Amino acid sequence: MTRVVALDPGRRKCGLLLADISTNTVLQGMVIPSSEVLDQLRAWMEDDQGENAQIADLVIGDGTSSTIWQQQLPTSLKVHVVDETGTTLRARERYWQLWPARGWKRLLPSGLRIPSGDLDAIAALVILEDYLERPLRWPRPGPLRNGPSR
Repeated sequence: MTRVVALDPGRRKCGLLLADISTNTVLQGMVIPSSEVLDQLRAWMEDDQGENAQIADLVIGDGTSSTIWQQQLPTSLKVHVVDETGTTLRARERYWQLWPARGWKRLLPSGLRIPSGDLDAIAALVILEDYLERPLRWPRPGPLRNGPSR
């Protein structure tokens, strides 16, 4: 398993994603307060036995407060900074690709549909997919808001 972390950086909240790129699958995605990001990264870097898990890289968008985040990230991670221009708008479209509208909501034009929750985790997915130059699949459930620390 080759794991990669993607971070959509923000001042108050961040989108954080853990993916297995050998199977092109999202393992976890969440929107969490910025103050919890480093703790979540550390949790992902350890497995259940407390040994270091294999995280190959961390991909971070170059937008809001990216430079500050880059200085705080664990030095053991290989960090790749990518252009995140337009990812928020593309995240909305990607959300509906992953979780199509159901029932009467599918009759609404896509521009009128409002995704449930914040899109920061989906923006992190878009950032990672741009870096990898391929789409990933995200099995249900969708992203967690203020997700668990493990």
